[in-house]
Amino acid sequence: MPNPLVLVVDDEKTLRDFVRRNLEVRGYDVLNASNGLEALAVFNTQNVDLVILDLMMPRMDGLETTRRIRQRSMVPIIILTALDVESDKIKAFDWGADDYLTKPFGVGELLARVKAVLRRSRWTEPPTRHGKLIHGDISVNLERHELIVREKVIKLTPTEFNLLVYLMEHSGKVLPHSAILKNVWGPEYGEETEYLRVYIGHLRHKIELDASKPEYLMTERGIGYRFEPPVQTLGK
Repeated sequence: MPNPLVLVVDDEKTLRDFVRRNLEVRGYDVLNASNGLEALAVFNTQNVDLVILDLMMPRMDGLETTRRIRQRSMVPIIILTALDVESDKIKAFDWGADDYLTKPFGVGELLARVKAVLRRSRWTEPPTRHGKLIHGDISVNLERHELIVREKVIKLTPTEFNLLVYLMEHSGKVLPHSAILKNVWGPEYGEETEYLRVYIGHLRHKIELDASKPEYLMTERGIGYRFEPPVQTLGK
């Protein structure tokens, strides 16, 4: 297996060098860019496995760069920012980011998030679960990573797929935020409830008839989420 290729984008050379050195010494290959326009030029010519992207940059900021990358690729993106504001995090996720690091951050946190994002983003491992999960008009093929809703194939990212499967496998049970995060995102997570809010919203738009009035993905306020199985009627 070739080393993962990481594109690091930040207008601060000191931070780019810090990230590059710590990734390279652990077996990653690293490319650098100082703004969004440079990043897109590199991205269009290289087979990048991960983008680490500053939010505030000249010429083109991180959100616009994320939006343009998402138009052509599902490569994982980690956003860097000095602002620890939940609304900014949610906006970054809505535009297609996979994770979020607040400056300043340590080497351990950086490496844990890089490994976790790469792990979540890949279908390369052989499926460990088999068969189908069927609830009402929703069917999930565990081996093919395929979701069918009302006879239509719906495209999911690996994280969306694993989140939906985890909820469906515990159908009818209230699952706490921390349990969902640790089982779907990984043991490095547990407090990032804004991640769930965004991803549950994405899934609702893909499986619910009306995302504002969910029938399957229910919020248990202050606790977590629950997949509600459809009510079985007599004769069916």
